[in-house]
Amino acid sequence: MIDFTLAPEHEAVRQKVRDFVDNVIKPAMEPYGHRDNMAPEMHSAYVKDLIELRHKAVEAGLWLPHMPKEVGGMGLGHVALAMVQAEAAKTRVGPWVFNCNAPDEGNMHTLHHWATDEQKEKYLKPLLKGTSSSCFAMTEPEVAGSDPTLIQTHAIKDGDEWIINGHKWFISGARRAKFAILIARTEMDVPPGSRGANTAFLIDLPTKGWNDVREVETMHGSTGHSEIVIEDLRVHDSQILGGRGNGHRLGQYRLGPARLAHCMRWVAQAETALDMMVDRSLNRYSHGSLLAEKQGVQWMIADSAMELYQCKLMILHAAYKIDKGEDFRTEVSMAKHFVANSLNRIIDRAIQVHGALGYSTDTPLASMMQNARWARFADGADEIHQMRIAENTIKAYTDNGTTRKATGDLPL
Repeated sequence: MIDFTLAPEHEAVRQKVRDFVDNVIKPAMEPYGHRDNMAPEMHSAYVKDLIELRHKAVEAGLWLPHMPKEVGGMGLGHVALAMVQAEAAKTRVGPWVFNCNAPDEGNMHTLHHWATDEQKEKYLKPLLKGTSSSCFAMTEPEVAGSDPTLIQTHAIKDGDEWIINGHKWFISGARRAKFAILIARTEMDVPPGSRGANTAFLIDLPTKGWNDVREVETMHGSTGHSEIVIEDLRVHDSQILGGRGNGHRLGQYRLGPARLAHCMRWVAQAETALDMMVDRSLNRYSHGSLLAEKQGVQWMIADSAMELYQCKLMILHAAYKIDKGEDFRTEVSMAKHFVANSLNRIIDRAIQVHGALGYSTDTPLASMMQNARWARFADGADEIHQMRIAENTIKAYTDNGTTRKATGDLPL
C-alpha cells in the first residue's frame, strides 16, 4: 500500500512552521512590502527585525530543519524537510529566518560530511549558530558553468601552502560571507575534463588576493552575485576541504540534495502564484462575468493546478529516495527541470490573469517572475538535466530491456 498520509510528528512540524510564517514572519515583514529597494533607515530596521525573527525561530524550535539533532538541527529527513521548506518559502525571508537558505544550507551539509573536526569548529559551528555566512565559489566566466571539470582557477603547491589564481563569477553571497568554499584545479597532469583534477579550499574572507570587483547586475538588479578575481592568494595546506583531488565529488555531493531543496522552495512560490491567480479571477469582473467563469482563464488555472500537483509528487518521491539511501540522481534531475519550468509557467499565467497589475510592481508577481527565470539554469541548466535524464533512460533500457528504472522505478 502507498500511504501519502504524513506521520503525526511531520504534520505537527508542518503546521507549526505554517503558523509561524503566517502569524510571526508575515506580520513583521508587512511594513516593508515586497520590493527590494529601501531607504537606508528602513533597511536598518528591516535587518534588525529579521534578526529578531531568527531569535524567535530558535525559541520556537524551528531552527536548522535540514541538519541533524546532534549539531542543533531539527533532524528532519528530506520528505519532512520538503514540508518545512515549502511552508517557509511562502515568504521570501522564511528560509533565512529558519537558517535553511542557500548557499549556507548546502555548505552546512558539505562541511558536516567532509570537514575535519578543526574545520567544523571554525567554519560549521558559526553557520549553525547563524553568526556567520558563506559562499561557494565554483562558476567561472571563461568556461561552461555546467561542466566543473573545465575549471581554470588553479592552485600551485608551494611548501605547505598553495598559491591560487583564477576568476570566478555569480558567487552568491560573497560580499557578506565570512568564508568561501573555493574549487580550484590542483592536479595539472590530469587531462582536462577529468573528475579528479579539482580540490576544495576553505578561504577566510576578506583576505589578500581575493578581489571582489563587482556585483553582477541581473534582470533582478544587483542581488549579491559577485565577480571575483583571485591573484596570488595563499592558503595553508590545512585549508583543503575533503582531501586533495576530491573537489568534483564534493561539489556533486553538495548539489544533489541542494537542487531538491530549491524545488521545495520553488513549489511554495508556484502555489502562491496559483492562489493569487484564483483570487484575482474570483474578484475581477469583465465582459459580463467574473474571470473565474471564463473558459480561457479556467484553462490557465487547470493547467497550473495539474503542474503543481506533478511538482509536489516529484519532489516527495525524490525526497523519499534520498531518505531511503537509494540512487536519487535521475529523480532529482527530473524534479529540478520540471519544477523550474512549471514555476515560470505558473507565475506567467498569474501575471496574465492580473493583466497590467501583474506586470507592475504593485504585486510581488513581477519580482517572482524575475527570480523564477533564474531557476532554469541554476544548479544545472535545463539542457544538462535533459541530457543526463536521456543518458540514464538509454542506460536503463540497454541494461534491463526496459526504461522502468529511469521513470522512478515505481510499482506500476
